[in-house]
Amino acid sequence: MRTVRESVLDVLRTRGMTTVFGNPGSTELPMLKEFPDDFRYVLGLQEAVVVGMADGFALASGTTALVNLHTAPGTGNAMGAILNARANRTPMVVTAGQQVRAMLTMEALLTNPQSTLLPQPAVKWAYEPPRPADVAPALARAAQIAETPPQGPVFVSLPMDDFDVVLDPSEDAAAQRTAARTVTHAAVPSGEAVRELAARLAGARSAVLVVGNDVDAAGAWDAVVALAERTGLPVWSAPTEGRVAFPKSHPRYRGMLPPAIAPLSRCLEGHDLVLVIGAPVFCYYPYLPGAYLPDGTELVQLTRDADEAARAPVGDAIVADLTLTVRALLAELPGREAPVAADRIAPTESTETLDGVLTPLAAMTAVAKGAPENTLWINESPSNLGQFHDTTRISTPGSFLFTAGGGLGFGLAAAVGAQLGAPDRPVVCVIGDGSTHYAVQALWTAAVYKVPVTFVVLSNQRYAILQWFAQVERAQGAPGLDIPGLDITAIATGYGVPAHRATGFGELTKLVRESALQQDGPVLIDVPVTTELPSL
Repeated sequence: MRTVRESVLDVLRTRGMTTVFGNPGSTELPMLKEFPDDFRYVLGLQEAVVVGMADGFALASGTTALVNLHTAPGTGNAMGAILNARANRTPMVVTAGQQVRAMLTMEALLTNPQSTLLPQPAVKWAYEPPRPADVAPALARAAQIAETPPQGPVFVSLPMDDFDVVLDPSEDAAAQRTAARTVTHAAVPSGEAVRELAARLAGARSAVLVVGNDVDAAGAWDAVVALAERTGLPVWSAPTEGRVAFPKSHPRYRGMLPPAIAPLSRCLEGHDLVLVIGAPVFCYYPYLPGAYLPDGTELVQLTRDADEAARAPVGDAIVADLTLTVRALLAELPGREAPVAADRIAPTESTETLDGVLTPLAAMTAVAKGAPENTLWINESPSNLGQFHDTTRISTPGSFLFTAGGGLGFGLAAAVGAQLGAPDRPVVCVIGDGSTHYAVQALWTAAVYKVPVTFVVLSNQRYAILQWFAQVERAQGAPGLDIPGLDITAIATGYGVPAHRATGFGELTKLVRESALQQDGPVLIDVPVTTELPSL
């Protein structure tokens, strides 16, 4: 006779979910007691950090992450990070302890009275099993839902007295059968739809490709590159790029579209057909109104997300597996002589300083020079994102993570999780000093677990991206945009992370190179930089 706990552990083993990211409370201890040796528990000091680490882990490893939070307060603390995970389309099972069933009606201390409502709408599915026997099957179902495109976080509330309940052998066997099920997601587009799209591409006077996060997430990178090379079309990145979807050093690459209606439309002028692959149409902010497309321009979207297709303001859409769709499209397109290639885009470089302080472009150049070729990059320096991409020119799949949801707190935590999920790759996290303090507790986890991440903090003592928004929105004079007095090296040292302050170009390059190659644990490099607000 086996308990619910034993059945749950076997379900998680079957699903490959043996790393648990958590911050335990009293309602979680029954699930975690007698923790097995083949599982790994990664402790975070705050729940948003816990979810951020799981987010980076899942994205870097290509697996489904498992999170354990503390009933309603822990879930509340984690909500911002769960929203980021939803925007990132991260497969993640979030669990939270619940009070014993006998005290739920009276709402005893630490009861989560509406457990399935609290995390919505940030999760795809929220559930509290009605019986102890339903706990293991519910977790198996949660994993399947999290992995179903569009992928995303799900939530399961777990009453704390369920885990010691003895299961009937048939109930245990049923749970294991449920966990072992495989579901393959590969929706094939209709042949007619593909042929029609091929004809539209072949007949277009000047078509253009726009690629987004899901190209990388869905494994369609090589197929999309082949499409660009077969057709000779220029390629733009969609706005709010959470993952790199096309090699930035490729001669067909043109840059990232601006995230506002009128400027984006201007970038597409001269094109009569826009093919969007793996991105929404489009992710806009701030609001700068105008025509969604230039006059005479048509648009077709390829997506795995039916909701994304439904909410697009313009264009037609095909909802299907991206790789299969692009491969089918390639088969329909006639072979042609390879068009003359444009010049290959070289990384932008600068060593410029102003009053002895590195500019953001110079700092990014130094970091890019010091980082190994196979670096997995995490970025949360939104005001300097353009300079980052100009200098790194990332050109391999699975090499860049940035939160697609716009909420801060992703970078530090995701970098720790990403290195745990991809331990064979060096991880470099480029982050602003403002962003750092949304999840600064992640430094402790990196230090204690000896996670070899290189954290590069670009310090300008302000929320520079908000100062940019203040200009765009004509909100000058808003308070709370400066953050003086931060000593990130002292804070990092207090968490156990060796820290340096780099003020010169060569010094910064050397520190990044040395720290990215060592495997003894994390290193933080604080880099004072000038403030340069992005253009739109």
